[in-house]
Amino acid sequence: MPPTAHRPRAPEPRDLVAWPAAFGTRFVVLVDTEEEFDWHAPLARDAHGVSAISALPAAHRRFAEHGVPLTYMVDYPIATDPRAIATLAAVLEDGVSAVGTQLHPWVNPPFDETLSPANSYAGNLPEELEAAKIDALTDAITRGIGTRPIAYRAGRYGIGPNTLRLLAERGYRVDSSMRSRYAYSGDGGPDFAEIGNAAFRTGPGGGILELPLTTIHTGWLRRGGTRLYRTLGALPKGRGLFARAGLLSRVALTPEDMPLRDALEAIAVAIGEGLRLLNFAFHSPSLAPGHTPYVRDAADLARFYAWWDAVFADLARRGVQPASLDAVIVAAGLPASGAGR
Repeated sequence: MPPTAHRPRAPEPRDLVAWPAAFGTRFVVLVDTEEEFDWHAPLARDAHGVSAISALPAAHRRFAEHGVPLTYMVDYPIATDPRAIATLAAVLEDGVSAVGTQLHPWVNPPFDETLSPANSYAGNLPEELEAAKIDALTDAITRGIGTRPIAYRAGRYGIGPNTLRLLAERGYRVDSSMRSRYAYSGDGGPDFAEIGNAAFRTGPGGGILELPLTTIHTGWLRRGGTRLYRTLGALPKGRGLFARAGLLSRVALTPEDMPLRDALEAIAVAIGEGLRLLNFAFHSPSLAPGHTPYVRDAADLARFYAWWDAVFADLARRGVQPASLDAVIVAAGLPASGAGR
């Protein structure tokens, strides 16, 4: 039996970030900077590589041409591979991009847990083990980059009841482990039914800035939101039928398995609803064909970049500007990290 799903509560109105008027409406791009592996195979400790990181410099330049700083959420295999970490350190020299941590517990020591779907969510692990894994990853990145990371993402969005306190105790200021309107409770992961898209203060004393991954409901019945979407999941082909009819879709802001037309509609809805910070994401192995289900060949890679080009043009037309991690932290009222302004 999987453990009871961790279900973070919706923030209180007083915990929502009141962005300064001068901040405007902005967006960030967080990159799950990780090893490549077979997405269709069971998770394994050693069945992975880091060759896709060689595509990072060219990709970084393309984003930089649009004035978009990136925040690289780095996991243990990347942080401990000399070539990978050197590649990452080189792109971080732009002075505006930043590094954070992403914990994949199945490839992050200490390995005191059995491999299982439930244990792939770090927040399900015993508190001492989760803490030890966070420490090992934080220390590896600090040694490799020379900067102590202050932003965290749990791999598979596997935040747990102890995670935010453990992060606060280690000086982390930002978490982006909550995927708005998604649930991973089927195999023991968390359920984010109560989490919307707005950034909020959380953790001990409100010292952690939570940046949920933006997910928008679109369609004529979008006000039915998460409850209606989950009800449709219990009906044969219910979600697909409603999406094709233009009634209800769930759109995450990522080029991975999210068509451009849907993403542009989601952006329009998000801005229309007054969302002040949009949080985009993708996996670094998607930068090289053949490592994720989303970019299987050169044609997929071309579509991946075309997606970003069109999205950036749309955001610029709407006056939505990119933001660095530090700009977001400062605007939210937390001390700057110095990792990129």
